[in-house]
Amino acid sequence: MTSKDLSHSRLPTEICWGLVSWQPSPQRGCDPCSQTQRSKLQHRRARINQQINKEMRMRAGAENLFRATTNNKVKETVALELSFVNSNLQLLKEELEELNSSMEVYQTESEAINVPMIPLGLKETKEVDLTVPLKEYICEHYREDSSLFEKEIKEFMELRQAMRTPSRNEAGLELLVEYYNQLYYLDQRFFPPHRTLGVHFHWYDSLTGVPSCQRALAFEKGSVLFNVGALYTQIGARQDRSAAAGIDRAIDAFQRAAGAFNFLKENFSNAPSLDMSGPSLCMLVRLMIAQVQECVFERVTLTTQDTHFTSQLQVAQEAARVRGPVLVLQTMSQPLVKDYVPFSWASMVQVKAEHFRALSHYYAAVALCDLTRKFHRACDEEGEKALFQLHVSIPAGPPLSQVLRDPEERRKLGKAHLRRALIRHEEAMRVHGLCKILRKMDILQEVLSFVHKRSLDKYSEMDREDDFDETAEAPEIHSQTQQKPDIIPPNFSTVQVTDIFRRLGPLSVFCARARWGPVRLVCLQRGEGGLGLTLRGDSPVLVAGVVPGGCAEEAGLREGDYIVAVDGENRKWAKHGEVVHSLKSCSDRGVELSVITLHTHDTQVCFIALRSVMLSPRGDKENTCQRPMGGAKAQSSVSLLNWNRKKNREGGGVTKRLGSTFSLPFGNLGDGESMY
Repeated sequence: MTSKDLSHSRLPTEICWGLVSWQPSPQRGCDPCSQTQRSKLQHRRARINQQINKEMRMRAGAENLFRATTNNKVKETVALELSFVNSNLQLLKEELEELNSSMEVYQTESEAINVPMIPLGLKETKEVDLTVPLKEYICEHYREDSSLFEKEIKEFMELRQAMRTPSRNEAGLELLVEYYNQLYYLDQRFFPPHRTLGVHFHWYDSLTGVPSCQRALAFEKGSVLFNVGALYTQIGARQDRSAAAGIDRAIDAFQRAAGAFNFLKENFSNAPSLDMSGPSLCMLVRLMIAQVQECVFERVTLTTQDTHFTSQLQVAQEAARVRGPVLVLQTMSQPLVKDYVPFSWASMVQVKAEHFRALSHYYAAVALCDLTRKFHRACDEEGEKALFQLHVSIPAGPPLSQVLRDPEERRKLGKAHLRRALIRHEEAMRVHGLCKILRKMDILQEVLSFVHKRSLDKYSEMDREDDFDETAEAPEIHSQTQQKPDIIPPNFSTVQVTDIFRRLGPLSVFCARARWGPVRLVCLQRGEGGLGLTLRGDSPVLVAGVVPGGCAEEAGLREGDYIVAVDGENRKWAKHGEVVHSLKSCSDRGVELSVITLHTHDTQVCFIALRSVMLSPRGDKENTCQRPMGGAKAQSSVSLLNWNRKKNREGGGVTKRLGSTFSLPFGNLGDGESMY
């Protein structure tokens, strides 16, 4: 599998990073062994995933033995064992599919009768021990004592362990986003462009449980973002939709789920697992949008209390607008998705498609049949206009203006709509009866039975014994909505984090892409002409110039050096003024500076950076990678999942927004120059 390059993605403008001392995350995941229905489901899913992984290893070993051996008897034995392993795998996958397609456990506990929503289970992952790789990289690349960073490594590991089992609420979402944001820093600190740490990230497919393994951190980021979307689907499904407030929360959750999946679809290619493939993500986006439209219809029926003719027609058109299930069915029928999506999902979507088509005809019939009052002229014109806009095509028979004024014609047209509603209700119940998992959902059975009986009673009321005229075919209802669904992209500024490994130094210099020489100790003593150097920048302070023949040059200080310590005190994060104060207050014995010389892979960028540093009269005070960025730009089109380098170049890339991060190897500039 190859993914778009994520290892050096730049920090998006929608993330706010606080410049405060790092504190361990107060959030923790829920206990997967706790006795809740959802946790039991997760525990069973994790156990089956482990069994599938074991069986697949056994199958791989048996297949290798089958290919390697030349003994026919051994081949027969291995073939028999392979048949048993494949049979066990099939049973495990079917059991896992039933668990992953389980919808009832995520539904609301409200007593209101609503059509159940389709939630998505979280991707499971194995534990990853990053202790040894991170320690080795700290020693090798940063030349630091790795034992001093055991606390940071432990806290990062605890954060990853916690995000494996997030709670199904806002705290769980914040936990996932916090870890996702921390992965940016981990990427910049420990994942250079052309090297991996040898760490394997194992994630299981959310629907089939098939394991996938990659060394790219992009896979970890994508899987975490997928879980953000999946968690939003669970939060949306559990809302009490018997009240408008609960419906609004469900709409928001499903729109954000669609945004997360769409974000992945646009920034991830050649995914190792089917749940993160383009067709699957497209299907999930459409599914979430369809469920948003369902919620909008529920809100319209909840808030429309009057039985006015035009109001009922609007409800009918809103029901017809819930055509998302038809589009979802088309997506599910694609070759890559058809055999992947659980049968219960496809059945549920088909049931919903028939159900809402039936409701659109039912409400149209109610509007026509219950219209008994005498129209005023203004109302007559309004009703005639609404009736003209109701159908996709003009119904056969007399003109609609005559239908509106003639009770018998309205009854006939209403009866035709009821007939179509009953046909759709019966088809929905037939599809429902074909799926074992759906038959277990009592709430769905109640909904379908209730609306079918309601339409049947209405049809019986409209039917007459002396009615020998053949019922005309009612045209389909033209769809129209009061609220179009919106795809809300992830907003990472909701969770502000600080780099756990910030003690390594500012990312503008101390990152995985940068290379620098060993730390040099330079002893400076003030001469008659001063120290003979020019300082510029913050965090860390840059030696922007050295006076030829001065004290600094004689001591071995070079232009382009960074001051990382003064008299043994760490100054990587020191501001310009703090270093200046330390130099001014040095005693007669002088001052001892620890400096490094930064090297770069790109000599052209290095030259441009040096020129910009030397010519600029003033620079940024803050370290660009660490500065807080306001939420006003929270919806930037720039992605934290910036796998595509081409997009970086087209959009200005790293150089345009974070010049001092990667392109300027000489750090950020401070309050002008200081010469000594």
